[in-house]
Amino acid sequence: MPSLSPALQPQLTPQPDEPSLSVHTVALFSVALTLVYVLPFYLSPTTRPTPTLSRDAPSVIRARIRAVTGSCIIASLVVLWLATEEGNTSFAAAVMLLGWWPISVADIARCVLLTAVLFLGPLFERGIVEGEWRLWFRRNKLYESLSGWIGWRNYVAVIFIAPLYFGIAHIHHFYEFRLTHPDTPALMALLRSLFQFGYTTIFGWYATFLYLRTGSLWAVILVHSFCNWCGLPRFWGRVEPGEPLGPPLKRARQEAEVKAGIVMDDKLHVGWTVSYYTLLVLGALLFAKLLWPLTESYHALVTFNAAAKTASS
Repeated sequence: MPSLSPALQPQLTPQPDEPSLSVHTVALFSVALTLVYVLPFYLSPTTRPTPTLSRDAPSVIRARIRAVTGSCIIASLVVLWLATEEGNTSFAAAVMLLGWWPISVADIARCVLLTAVLFLGPLFERGIVEGEWRLWFRRNKLYESLSGWIGWRNYVAVIFIAPLYFGIAHIHHFYEFRLTHPDTPALMALLRSLFQFGYTTIFGWYATFLYLRTGSLWAVILVHSFCNWCGLPRFWGRVEPGEPLGPPLKRARQEAEVKAGIVMDDKLHVGWTVSYYTLLVLGALLFAKLLWPLTESYHALVTFNAAAKTASS
């Protein structure tokens, strides 16, 4: 069973096994904070999508980032008040509970590395198959990604919410998808939203685990940004060449064929697909193996006994 981290025990007034807040209070505030995050998207015409205005429109993204910033400030202050006043916790301990401090670069790096291991397959597809690896180390490419409003939203304006509520906070995409894709059958749009709810909830579990194991909100934010950048991994289908990039050798051959007037099948050799799915499985196995070692931290908010670790492995 998990217990309070030794680093926090001296700073908290209540006994570790005595919850300061009731389950009903926690659930109520979790729902309320989720609504504070989502509702502003629809209260103003500047943040509300329409059949002719997508949620990816720069004007909508700018307005939503302003709304989300306000929601995050309100939510953080409310949780800080709950921890200090209702939870009888010192301000220093409350700041640690929220994951604001201390900032451990090592913990953050290990969490991002762990997540990258899980995404070995997608990284192989984007970096090697599509030839994108050469752009990862270019400063101007990073600037281009962050300068656009979609990139700023996906990689910078991210927030940590409890697992189930994190998934719930994405359900509103069903309404937005129906607005911008009216020809899509309602059942298909619903299944799409349920699938999104499923994998965002799973990420919420993972984010919560990292948060409790490292006590770092910053690690969760960077992992969230990394996952947004990678996107959902491919679980079926054949790996195809990227546009306009592809594997260096293949791209050079294609350019030579075009110059010679030769038209060839642009499908990649099946070996690329086999390699992708092999790395996808290998990444998952390594992720399970490294989950506990790479998230070990002195700043953990809770500690888990050996039995819990063994049961999860």
